[in-house]
Amino acid sequence: MSTKTSAKTLYQWKCFSIEQEHHQLPDGRNIEFTTVKHPGAVIIVPINHSGDLVLVHQYRPAIKQWILEFPAGTLESKEDILNCAKRELAEEVNLKAESWQSLGELLPVPGFCDEVQYLFLAQELSETAGELDDDEVIEVVTMSVNEFEQKVLNNEIQDGKTLATYLKIKMMGIV
Repeated sequence: MSTKTSAKTLYQWKCFSIEQEHHQLPDGRNIEFTTVKHPGAVIIVPINHSGDLVLVHQYRPAIKQWILEFPAGTLESKEDILNCAKRELAEEVNLKAESWQSLGELLPVPGFCDEVQYLFLAQELSETAGELDDDEVIEVVTMSVNEFEQKVLNNEIQDGKTLATYLKIKMMGIV
């Protein structure tokens, strides 16, 4: 395991920062490494009473296009992980769930970022009021598992966290 010996913040923006760190690697070598520090995020797989998946069709300015993805969001400072999932489900798709199941974690870009994504299954859904963040443009989309898989095959679903989370629920026998 690597040991961090010192760190310097190069840039701070909202809840993200870029830090330059000195590490001692497991083989004893010392290196300087730059890391994007991230508070963590949640990814929610909402499945309605019909067994359909609820996704968001969201405009992503970084890539200047719309993508299909599961609802997700960044943890706020000291926020409980499950509470974050509940908040994001309400904000993005105006739903609440009576049944929650943790599905594990993903490490989306461990080569340069310390983000951990916490996965949740949300079931027994009902409507609730939510409010999008100022920078979000979202359309709620519901589709069957077959439709979802066809969109994956047609390259219409490209979001890595959505694909990885779907693989997990498929392997767990949830869908």
